[in-house]
Amino acid sequence: MSQVLSQEKSIYLQISEMIENDILRDIILEEERIPSTNEMAKLYSINPATAAKGINILVDRGIVYKKRGIGMFVMSGAKESIKERRKLEFYDKYISSVIKEAKSLGISKEEIVSMIMKEV
Repeated sequence: MSQVLSQEKSIYLQISEMIENDILRDIILEEERIPSTNEMAKLYSINPATAAKGINILVDRGIVYKKRGIGMFVMSGAKESIKERRKLEFYDKYISSVIKEAKSLGISKEEIVSMIMKEV
C-alpha cells in the first residue's frame, strides 16, 4: 500500500480501493491483517478518521472484519467478492453505455463483437 493519493476523489474512497487492489493482486491475502488506521494515517499523512472511513466501507461490503484487540483482517472469499462487484460496476459503467450508443448508431451485435475481438 504505497500508492499516491490524488485529488480526483475522496481520500477515504481511495483508501478502500487501494486495499481492494492489494487484495486482487495478492499483496494482501485472505485472512491476513490489513494496515491499521493509524499506520495508514502515518503513511499518507491523513487523519486516522479518514482512514477508518475507508476501512468501514470494506467492513460494510464484507471484505474485512475486526479481530478484537488484534486488527482488521481480510475475509475469506473477499477476492472473489471484489471481482464480482467490480464486474457489475464495469458492466454498468462501460458495457451498457456502449450498447446504448451502438443501438443509436445502428451497429449490430455481430459488429460490436467483431470490434471487441479486434482489440482482444
